[in-house]
Amino acid sequence: MTDEQGTAALGFYLATRPGGFVVHMNVCEENLRAVREVTFAMLGAAGVDTETAESARLVASELIGNAVRACGNWAPVVVEVERDAKGIWVKVHDPNPARLPVRSSVAPDDDQAESGRGLWLLDALAPGWDVALTPIGKQVRCLLPAPKAVRVRIAADEVCG
Repeated sequence: MTDEQGTAALGFYLATRPGGFVVHMNVCEENLRAVREVTFAMLGAAGVDTETAESARLVASELIGNAVRACGNWAPVVVEVERDAKGIWVKVHDPNPARLPVRSSVAPDDDQAESGRGLWLLDALAPGWDVALTPIGKQVRCLLPAPKAVRVRIAADEVCG
């Protein structure tokens, strides 16, 4: 997909990392679509199961949408997605430290609401997400926990020989 130097297009710079990537971009529909595609493809190539890769794509999309609400269309953001032993990290950095994520009054099960469920979604998929203020804005950090390994115990008398 990319070489070690990264791939650049107008308002979009993608650099791969072991188990993930970082994108510096201006937010627009085309770049959001590209991040969604790259998230799913890169995590799949790193051996992440389809359900977790889809969840990471959804979290990235939600965080980028929150950055648009905080900063407006075409805002410069940095999106990082990477796999480690703990799970999948999704981080989005935007330049507005004053506009922190605020939970709406919409109930997560309100089927009439057209928006307002994003932070509930983050709670469900990445419990313990947080916000770090930085010298140039804020970064919302989410960890989608790695699935627990299934341990199988075989009794000594059940071993086939």
